[in-house]
Amino acid sequence: MVTIGYRGAIRYRGGGTRGADDRGPVVSDGRGLSGARVTRVSAALCAVGGVVALLLLSAGSAGSTNRAHGKLPTESGVPVDQSAVATGESFDGVAAVGALFTEANGKLGTHFCTASVVNSAAGDLALTAAHCVYGRTGAMAFVPGYTQGQTPYGVWQVTRVYTDSAWDSAQDPDHDVAFLKLADASDGVPIENVTGAETLGMGSPAGELVQVIGYPDDADQPVWCAGTAKGFSATQLEFDCGGYPVGTSGGPFLADVDESTGQGTVIGVIGGYQQGGDTSAVSYAASFGTAVAMLYAQAQAGS
Repeated sequence: MVTIGYRGAIRYRGGGTRGADDRGPVVSDGRGLSGARVTRVSAALCAVGGVVALLLLSAGSAGSTNRAHGKLPTESGVPVDQSAVATGESFDGVAAVGALFTEANGKLGTHFCTASVVNSAAGDLALTAAHCVYGRTGAMAFVPGYTQGQTPYGVWQVTRVYTDSAWDSAQDPDHDVAFLKLADASDGVPIENVTGAETLGMGSPAGELVQVIGYPDDADQPVWCAGTAKGFSATQLEFDCGGYPVGTSGGPFLADVDESTGQGTVIGVIGGYQQGGDTSAVSYAASFGTAVAMLYAQAQAGS
């Protein structure tokens, strides 16, 4: 797996519909969000691998300091047995993962999906599933660490959405990934300075131990579960744990989690096959590869 982080090294290691309203893909005219631009990235660009490397390595660092917050409900050094964690448990959340909401007149509306902050040069990107956001009209906001109606790290407006053209044209489950550009705080501080961020991992092999976080629509807290990200197909991961209904789409599959910060390497988001799974007990995610790297580079470049 290749791990991309702008405030860390690039490391090499071997080797149902949950969002919106659970009624299937949204048909869009391409205009996307009101107040947020939607950018399509052609799958043909994936052949230009050198461009990805150049953009990723030349983006540089924003020079900000990540402040880590929150902790996942695990004990350091204790192996997690999937059979012992059959259903996700509610917890108070972590700073870099949060809920997506509609927004009107400066007020939060309906919660509809999950997203996570990811490392970026400008510190202003979040990651979710494409089916959560593509074609959605109206303003949208991200609330990191949301729990029990509280917004401990503020409310961050989504200004731009990046999805792959393979998703836009045919809702290809292997491209059910989206990056969100978030407006900085009123004092100019980007979200990553406030919440810290997950590292983006590429090419993760099946069999990774992951911790998955999602925000169910019918709850006021996120759920957490740990287990193995199994290989469902050559391009899709599967995670078996109950308690991930509508609203958990876009929730990150986190590997290599630091127990002191709750941050890790995101290798997938709930989505992909069946837009995340048609039952709350089985979740899917598209594997991150060249196409996601290209999409990430486009989001970084702001093009």
